[in-house]
Amino acid sequence: MKSVPIAALLLFLSLPTFVAAQAPQKDVDRAVQAMGGPAVLEVRTIVVKGRVRHLEPDQSVRAGGDFRLASDDVFTQSRDLAAGKSRTEWYRKMAYPTPREFKFTEVVADRVGYVDGVDSNGRTKQSQELNGHAMSGVRFAATSRELARTSPALVAEMKKSPAKVTKLPDQKVGNDTLPAVRYRGEQDTFIVLFDRSTGLPARIRTLDFDGLQGDSTYDLVLSDWRQAGPIKYPFKQVYQLNGRDVIERSIDEVAVNTTLVASAFDIPTAIRASATKTIPSDVPYQWVIRRQFIGTYLDSDAISYDPQASQGLRLADLAPGVSHVVGGSHNSLIVEMDNYLVGFDAPIGDRQSKWTIDAAASKYPGKPFKYVVLTHHHMDHTYGIRTYAAAGATVVVGKGNGAFFEKVLTSPDSLSADAPKAKITPRIIEVDGRFVITDGKRDVYALLIDNPHAEGLLIGYVPDAKLGFVTDIWSPGPPLPPKPNPGLAAVVSGVQKWGIEPARFAGGHGGVADYQPLVKLVTGQ
Repeated sequence: MKSVPIAALLLFLSLPTFVAAQAPQKDVDRAVQAMGGPAVLEVRTIVVKGRVRHLEPDQSVRAGGDFRLASDDVFTQSRDLAAGKSRTEWYRKMAYPTPREFKFTEVVADRVGYVDGVDSNGRTKQSQELNGHAMSGVRFAATSRELARTSPALVAEMKKSPAKVTKLPDQKVGNDTLPAVRYRGEQDTFIVLFDRSTGLPARIRTLDFDGLQGDSTYDLVLSDWRQAGPIKYPFKQVYQLNGRDVIERSIDEVAVNTTLVASAFDIPTAIRASATKTIPSDVPYQWVIRRQFIGTYLDSDAISYDPQASQGLRLADLAPGVSHVVGGSHNSLIVEMDNYLVGFDAPIGDRQSKWTIDAAASKYPGKPFKYVVLTHHHMDHTYGIRTYAAAGATVVVGKGNGAFFEKVLTSPDSLSADAPKAKITPRIIEVDGRFVITDGKRDVYALLIDNPHAEGLLIGYVPDAKLGFVTDIWSPGPPLPPKPNPGLAAVVSGVQKWGIEPARFAGGHGGVADYQPLVKLVTGQ
């Protein structure tokens, strides 16, 4: 056998490593060339005008059903890429849950996020007192990540920083596979998939956690590439959560390397002073991004409450052995039984569920949650159900929702900082009518009612306390409207159907209110 020179052998052994190191840059170089070559590296400013439709998957009428249209918006975004500054002017036309129109501006500059104007119904105390407010740390982090995702500078950064780019196996998309790389930026990590025929970026992906869908792919799908000055730009941009469209962006105009007015990115001194100095590492991206588009986002690093307006979550006693979890944007209810507890709703996320379980353990020692009744499937009232299920609670849901929550509780949750460590063995009861939880001393009802909000919606009732529990179709506490709406009518109709006699109702939102004024409003009697 002929011997092989040592130098040649070493070269051969090093070749796979050399090829692997060059492969990601080959994809990046091809993308740069397809987008405009060296001009891509010289983009200093960009102004984009377009329209956006926001669709919410976890607020559907039927669990797992058609997404709701949340808002139909128009935007103008001006970006100084060299300085890392952006200004986005929004006209937001809300469709759900309450039709309403907002005009506001978001500015990101010098590691501060600023919202000028009213941007939601769920504003913090700070934003109510000022004509504008500093973004919370989690909102700033999410906004910054999405700015990076949509920027043509992302590909330029990958070109200039090859050490931050690694080759990945081809990623499956539908029936196709696409070449892909991972880019680890200063703050965020993206997986970039490339069109095999053109070399253009096809998808820019992050791996996010969704409270109902679990570990998820969140993709920006790029298409309709057109010439925009010296570069090509995608005029169609669709965000997909696990392959389903949640945001549709149609671009109308793009201007590259135009002169921008520096003062457009100014942030008032008071806003800068109030801005958070620390960006959280455990950002619940899907909650932060998507709650903004239904106009009820609470812009707070506490996630579930506004520290400037509330001391935090607390238990409010409504009757012996009945506690209302209040102090945040979403409430739940705890009912004490002889040897266990019954809960209603698991709002916001596992962090709030952990707080509730700990608070209940202190108030009702030795009594675990045996049942948790979910009034309906919407994200904001169910995102924390994993923690209860992992602790052994049986989950009670309305008709048609059993299979949906079976899937929720068995979906992977490795991307959540707050996910329970224990493996979940789902225990689910689906209610078609009336379900009674009893210990022989106290009864607790879960009652299915017809309503306009969500299929399979349940209301709760504790007979010995004459107390009902209702979420979304009525928020007890605030003054009733001048005229009844379908949600309020559904509450009264449901009470009549089941022959219960509540004196008061506690709410998943709001507080507690007497029931009879609602009857008078709806029936006129």
